[in-house]
Amino acid sequence: MLYALQTACIIIFLVLMLVPGIYGIHLALLAVLAHHSRARVSKLQHETIANFNADVPDNEWPRVTTQIPLYNEFAVARRIITDAAHMDYPAGRHEVQVLDDSTDETRQAVDEACAELCEQGYNVKVVRRPTRAEYKAGALAHGMKTATGEYLAVFDADFRPDPGFLRRMIPLLVSEPRACCVQGRWGHLNPKESWVSESLALALDGHHALEQAGRSWNGLCLGFNGTGGIWRRAAIEDPDVGGWSGDTITEDLDLSYRAQMHGWHIVYCVDEVSPAELPADVDAMKTQQRRWAMGSLQTACKLLPRVWHSKLNLFQKLEASVHLTQYSISVFMLLMLGLGRLLLWWVPYNMEQAWLGWAWPLIPVMILAPALSYIYARWSIGGGWSGVLVVPKLIVMSLGLSINNTYAVVQGLAQQGGEFVRTPKSGSTGKVVHRQHYAALRSRLWLIEVAIGVACFFQWAVFLEPDHYVGGTFVLLYAIGLISLGWASRPRAEERPPQVAQTATIGASPPSVAA
Repeated sequence: MLYALQTACIIIFLVLMLVPGIYGIHLALLAVLAHHSRARVSKLQHETIANFNADVPDNEWPRVTTQIPLYNEFAVARRIITDAAHMDYPAGRHEVQVLDDSTDETRQAVDEACAELCEQGYNVKVVRRPTRAEYKAGALAHGMKTATGEYLAVFDADFRPDPGFLRRMIPLLVSEPRACCVQGRWGHLNPKESWVSESLALALDGHHALEQAGRSWNGLCLGFNGTGGIWRRAAIEDPDVGGWSGDTITEDLDLSYRAQMHGWHIVYCVDEVSPAELPADVDAMKTQQRRWAMGSLQTACKLLPRVWHSKLNLFQKLEASVHLTQYSISVFMLLMLGLGRLLLWWVPYNMEQAWLGWAWPLIPVMILAPALSYIYARWSIGGGWSGVLVVPKLIVMSLGLSINNTYAVVQGLAQQGGEFVRTPKSGSTGKVVHRQHYAALRSRLWLIEVAIGVACFFQWAVFLEPDHYVGGTFVLLYAIGLISLGWASRPRAEERPPQVAQTATIGASPPSVAA
């Protein structure tokens, strides 16, 4: 009986140790795939863009509608509307739709900006709905009813598209009849504003330079990032695909996978960069991460059964499973933190060595693989070796998010749709840092984060000598991350900004006052 219990402890420990390792090695494999294909794809895309611009007269370019979904984005609304209208495109073949669900002074700013642009000859329209049903997905679907474009560019409010965006991206989409979407890379307006924005910038560089590139350029499924890209209208309206849906809070990922399961594919252009504002404080960052984690797991629950019954090949199905569940790594790492030492407490040393001796050398590999991948990602897009100095901050931030993201993962598994909390924007560009116009909601988990962080610190100190002063480094990093992020989310008296973040439930009407 005791031997069976000890065996079970070892098996559980192995699972908790190896599952996060799978996700880390998966990132490294995508880095290899991206590196292998980059030169070939980049050359082909540049040739396609140049040939299309040289051969196709302006009056034969397709009609494009740029959709800008807005909800109480006063600090950035005027800027994105102006930037979208000023994108270079053949006269009379581009319209801008401002999908404004705002309930505050953003409405007036939108109306003023659109009126000014219309007077200058730009085709800019404001589209408003009586309710915010299905949020961004609902707004995009509603806008399509009156949009004139064959292609639909989408930009969130905090982005700044380059004037040449449409001239470069439309050829890549038009030239591939079965391409449902073309996605560009996210850049950063304020990467140096705080250690949070600096860490997020590196994380997003890894996502775009390695994950998106590695998937798209090797026939794997990837997700539209919700902004900085263009959709083919025919793909959205394909009856098999089903159009925009608001039953998850990551409508972009959901639509992407439904399209790819029915024979469409996504073109990814790493050289087309649209910079955006990064969350610069802990509460805004947690808000964003909760939404992404919860929505990813909702999409996994909704679509993974369909993925495995689709015509995708086995490798595509396996990679899709890892992709859609990648936020669950937080659950396994948190369980490892809480149970790892306790599980091995009951196992004799000789039995532990017999079962786990082969596994210990894998730990440095599993830790170094993602770290080196992020460093390479920054280098591959022209950022030099600056990632080396940022990786430690990213590790601390990622570990500190474990409770926040685990809570979101559980929510994503337990419910469909749910509460929507948008990330507040200030209009910061790094050089000019604006006062936050909207406040992020404080995390309610901060006490748990600080308490577990303190417990981790004491565990590290108590076992410092038995761990030979090195083995507990992982626990120490956990302590630093949890205490730092938890303490930064504590309630505190401060001047309230003019507005605060609003929340609502899928399908509900917008609240009449800011919460």
